[in-house]
Amino acid sequence: MTFLPERKQLIAFIQEAYQSGSRLRPACDEAGICERTYRRWLHKGEVQEDQRPACEHSEPANKLSEQERETILEVFNQPAYADLPPTQVVPLLLDEGIYHASESSCYRILKSAEQVNHRGRAQPAEKRHKPTSQVATKANECWSWDITYLPSTVKGLYYYLYLFEDIFSRKIVGDEVYEQECGEYAAKLVQRCILKEGCLNQPLVLHSDNGAPMKSLTMRAKLEELGVASSYSRPRVSNDNPFSEALFKTLKYRHQWPTKGFSSLEAAREWVQHFVHWYNHEHKHSKINFVSPAERHAGLDVDILAKRKQVLEAAKQANPLRWSGDVRNCKPAGPVTLNPDKPENVEVKDAA
Repeated sequence: MTFLPERKQLIAFIQEAYQSGSRLRPACDEAGICERTYRRWLHKGEVQEDQRPACEHSEPANKLSEQERETILEVFNQPAYADLPPTQVVPLLLDEGIYHASESSCYRILKSAEQVNHRGRAQPAEKRHKPTSQVATKANECWSWDITYLPSTVKGLYYYLYLFEDIFSRKIVGDEVYEQECGEYAAKLVQRCILKEGCLNQPLVLHSDNGAPMKSLTMRAKLEELGVASSYSRPRVSNDNPFSEALFKTLKYRHQWPTKGFSSLEAAREWVQHFVHWYNHEHKHSKINFVSPAERHAGLDVDILAKRKQVLEAAKQANPLRWSGDVRNCKPAGPVTLNPDKPENVEVKDAA
């Protein structure tokens, strides 16, 4: 439903565009309405108001009477049914040969009487707001971190891998393996990472999930001391921390992954160090156009990709029949967004 002030504004935009030389149909399309709607709104030179709110609506023939509504409320307030939802009460009454209304109708009647409330000891559902979107346009602007289990050869015994990743370059900027999850270990590690990367007192966002080490007082105090802004996932939503989750999958699906577990803490640390070196310096990451994370982190990807394009162009020039189009994309990957916002509806543009 479009109210009168908005109708007048849209009609004014369309008329202004029409008087400036535009055809009527493109002007209407730009305003988001069809030409027929424009003519219906503009009748005899005046913008007409929507008549639907003022018209009389006939009551549906199958509407419940007031007496039937009172009967349903009376039934639901009986001690036997007072703590049961309509989805339970309606079948119970059907078993007794009684039918008053459907479950949806009962819900509407109870809601109109303000008798629909959360029941039981379970916590009521809460509306979860989307986490703030973060955009990284260069290295050391936004990091993601998490902790994952490393199995040992002893069943039920695990080591804990702390990994910090730069989402712009996908480089692992910090890693360590400990025998337990602890906010103090995380605080010391993030400080070493920042000093090693030389980004102290620079704007940096650190994203994580809602684990105990991530939200510990020690970790929060250290981030505040270092001037790092913290960002957290929604509770029980793993998709809000996709970079760390993807990195852990790459780690655990390596063919060198010890399927029988690590024999000791030292063995786990040694294996992780080999993986980090391979991942940062040898692995060609598909999301950054197949350069290594270390190369993109250092800003070398631009020259590397430009050189690749020269090689491809030379190969195409030598054998043009082998290419049906342009050579492969050799542009550096652009900015990286953590938890990007969904595109909103396009607003009505000024037709003039």
